[in-house]
Amino acid sequence: MLSLSKILAPVDFSERSASAVRCAIDLAGFFQSQITLLHVLPALVPPPHEYPEMYVGAAPVEIVAERRARSSRDLANFLNGEVTYPHLTRLLLEGDAARQIAETAAAGSFDLIVMPTHGRGSFRRLLVGSVTAKVLHDAACPVWTSVHTHTTPDDGRLAVGRVLCALDLGPSSTATLDWAAGFSERLNSTLAIVHVAPLDPRTEAYYLSPEWRGRTIEAARSRIEELQAEAGTHCEVHVESGDIRQAICDTARDSHADLLVTGRGGAAGATGRLASHAYSIIRDSPCPVVTV
Repeated sequence: MLSLSKILAPVDFSERSASAVRCAIDLAGFFQSQITLLHVLPALVPPPHEYPEMYVGAAPVEIVAERRARSSRDLANFLNGEVTYPHLTRLLLEGDAARQIAETAAAGSFDLIVMPTHGRGSFRRLLVGSVTAKVLHDAACPVWTSVHTHTTPDDGRLAVGRVLCALDLGPSSTATLDWAAGFSERLNSTLAIVHVAPLDPRTEAYYLSPEWRGRTIEAARSRIEELQAEAGTHCEVHVESGDIRQAICDTARDSHADLLVTGRGGAAGATGRLASHAYSIIRDSPCPVVTV
């Protein structure tokens, strides 16, 4: 059975990270998890346009001390009046944000990282921010993220009625399906599987032939049956061909999925291409995405 005993929630005090914390607390309610709110203070002194008042008659040592004290206060006050979860701690570190997040998750044996795709400050880069991208690349544990603001239902419970698991049928597919199945079981959610055979423009005419499509779909369904037998699942299966990102996101949208689970550790070659599409899938997914 899936265990999420420890959840790490990196925060930058933006509304997006506040939404991610609320999501983490909802998850913790189901799994009886411990939550750690982590804020990483960049080691370098910020530019004057961010903290102009700190550069007036202040020595560098004083600047650093003031930044540390301010961040400590901000972390202590962040959602303090709203968050009443009893098993919650707050941790302030300094250094590279992505590295500290990944290393903290590994050293503390965290089961899940819940974070926004981007926010402000050190999170503010691209649509899938540089910090989140590095964490997705380096973290050993699953990462839950979304471009959408999380909203809690009126009853205060996390609503994940439908889970869609995207499999590339590579070596990491077993772990991905096991996680999705375990999560679905704990939340009593409906689970479905999607696999997309990538379309190579160099051989498009061959790929679109009925013979290729038939053999590819048959082989994919056969492999998915094996994976389901190993995982003990008996769920609906969608086998598509074409653009991986578009097909997965379209399936998630058409099936009204509340959560999309994908892999991050696929092998090289055709069976491992899902991992290389993780960022674009997160960007365009209509629902939150967990990368395993």
